Amino acid sequence: MQKRNFAIVICLSATIFLASCSKEDDNTTPPAKTKTELLTTGTWKFSTAFVGPNNVNAFLQGCQKDNIMTFTAAGLTGTLDEGLTKCNAGDPQTSPFTWSFASGETVLNISTPLFTGGSSTFTLVSLTATELKVSQNITVSGTTQNAVVTFIH
Repeated sequence: MQKRNFAIVICLSATIFLASCSKEDDNTTPPAKTKTELLTTGTWKFSTAFVGPNNVNAFLQGCQKDNIMTFTAAGLTGTLDEGLTKCNAGDPQTSPFTWSFASGETVLNISTPLFTGGSSTFTLVSLTATELKVSQNITVSGTTQNAVVTFIH
């Protein structure tokens, strides 16, 4: 009888031990994407623009708001596409640019200013899989103000 009880205990112990083993890899999350991976996935379209606390979307021309930017990781290059409408009919449909991160990936340098009066250096406010938000100081009517522009996929 004791041999039988001993065998049952061994079987139960083995069953519990094997059942408690699991692959830990099943519940692991993939590593977070780098800022370069986030920036170079898909195309970016204008969403909103604020100067100080004011939404300035209404002051931008449609030909500015329909532009599309594509960043590529290879060679840190990109393309600015004029979209469906051009502000100047003589402008090319697409223009190449180069880009880079600086200051620990908190600054985005683009070789071409994205809007009149702007510079080619942007502070990276946020970057997710679906949203790119950048800011820079601009001078409006002699007053320096912060402009924040959001692009989306």
